[in-house]
Amino acid sequence: MLAVAVVLLLTDRFVVRRDAGAVDGPSIAVLPLGNESGDPAQQYFSDGLSEDLINALSQFDGLKVISRNSSFQFRDSRDDAKTIGAKLGVAHLLEGSVRRAGGEVRISAQLVNAADGSTLWSRQYDRPYTDLFKLQDEIAQAVAGELQARLLASNDAAAQGDRPRSGNLAAYNAYLQGNFYFARGTEADWRKAIDAYTSATRLDPDYALAWSALSVSWTGLAGGYLGGTPALQAYAQARAAVTTALALQPDLAAAHAARGQLLAWADFDWTGGQSEYRRALQLAPRDGAALFSLGSLQATLGQPEQAVALARQALVTNPLNADWHVSLASYLSGLNRLDEADSAVRKAIELQPAAVEFHTQLTIIQIQRGDARAALAAARQEPAGSWQDVAFTLAQQISGDQAAADAALKNLIDRGATLAPYQIAEVYALRRDADNTFAWLDRAWAARDPGIGNLLFDPLILRYRDDPRFAPFCRKVGLPTTTEAKALH
Repeated sequence: MLAVAVVLLLTDRFVVRRDAGAVDGPSIAVLPLGNESGDPAQQYFSDGLSEDLINALSQFDGLKVISRNSSFQFRDSRDDAKTIGAKLGVAHLLEGSVRRAGGEVRISAQLVNAADGSTLWSRQYDRPYTDLFKLQDEIAQAVAGELQARLLASNDAAAQGDRPRSGNLAAYNAYLQGNFYFARGTEADWRKAIDAYTSATRLDPDYALAWSALSVSWTGLAGGYLGGTPALQAYAQARAAVTTALALQPDLAAAHAARGQLLAWADFDWTGGQSEYRRALQLAPRDGAALFSLGSLQATLGQPEQAVALARQALVTNPLNADWHVSLASYLSGLNRLDEADSAVRKAIELQPAAVEFHTQLTIIQIQRGDARAALAAARQEPAGSWQDVAFTLAQQISGDQAAADAALKNLIDRGATLAPYQIAEVYALRRDADNTFAWLDRAWAARDPGIGNLLFDPLILRYRDDPRFAPFCRKVGLPTTTEAKALH
C-alpha cells in the first residue's frame, strides 16, 4: 500500500509564518564530520558522532539547532560558510573530522562564524574509544561555552538521549549503524536498519531508544513497502518494540513518537496518535520531527490550517527536509492555496529531484488548476514505478482523451489493486464516479491503506463530502465528518 514518507503544540495558538532560512537569534548547524579513517565502512561512525553533537546542542535553551536531514546535505559541499549559513538560516557552523583506528578516536572540531567564515574556536581530541561518551560531552560543552559567552542565556544541558544508560558502546555502535541505514530510506536499507537496531537491543536489552527506533523502522517498512499479512506481521513487531521501549523508559520522547506513528498507521487510532505526539512534544519541546508529525495528524483530523503552521515551525529546524516540504504542499493543496502549494512542492523537487511521489503531488496541483498539459508533464517526471502509474492515471483523466484515460485506469487497477486502493478511489473521484469511489475506499479500509489518512484534506475525494456515504465512512475509519479543506470542483 502506498503511503507518504514516514514521519514522526500544546496549545491552539501557532506562530506566524516565517522564512525558514532567516537567521533569527542564536543558531548553529553541525555539518557532517569528515570520515578520515581511510575506511568507507566507518562512515556511519562519523555520521553518528555528528548526530550525537546535534542532539547534545539541541538540549541548550535558546539555541536553534538544525537537524541532521538538512545539515547533512552539505557533506563535501563546495559552498562557503556564508552560503551554507544562509541556506540553513544559522549564524554558526560546527565542522570537523573523525578518525577511528583500533582503540583510539581522534576528533577535530571547529566553530565557525557563518557570516565571514572566521574560526571562533577549534580543538583536537585524542581519546581511547572507551571514553567516547565523555569526549562527546566535552565537545558539546566546549561549543556551548563559546556560544554562551556570546549569545546564550544558560548552558545547562539535559541528559543526552541517544546513549544506552548502561554505557554499552557496542550497542551504541549498532544503533549508529541503524541510523545510517534508516536515513537512506529504501526498503533494503530499512531492513538493514532493522537488523542493526535489533543487534543493539540484543547487546543491551535495556536500550530504550534502540527499541523505539526498531519500532519506527518496522512501522515504516509496513506502511511504505508491504501489504497484507507481511504488513500485519511487521506492525506486530513494531508494537512489541515500542511496548518494550515505554516500559524501560516511560519519559522517552522518541518512544511516544514511535507509538504515535504506530497508532496512526497500523490502528487508525488518530486521537491516540495525537495524544502520543503531544506527549513527545512535552518531553522534547524543540523536536522538529515531533512538531511535524503532530501537524500531519492535524491534517488527517481535518485541520490542515494547523498542519501548515506546524509544518512551517518544523521546517525552521530542518529547512532542507524535502519530505516535509512536499507534505506542506499537500496541506496547502487541500486548502486550495495553490500558488503556495506549488512553491512548496517545487522546493521539495529542487532538494530531491529523483524522489518518488513528489511529482505526483505536483500533478494533483496542476489538475486542481485545470491544466491538463502541465499535469501530464509532471506525471511523466515521476520516477518509474507505482507512483508514476498513479500520477499518469490521474493526469489522463483530464486530458480529453477518454480512451487513454480508461486504459491508464485499467493498467493501474491491474498493477496496483493491492498496493494502491486509496489512489484508485481518487481516480474514480476525478472521473465523477461516486459508486466506484466509495467501493475502492472500502477496499482501502479493508487493506488498512495508510492513504486513508489523507481523506480529510484530499481535494479529489472531498468532491463527495456531501454524499450520504461520506460521513458514515469517516465514522467507520475513526475520522471526524467535517474538515477545513476544500473540494475540487
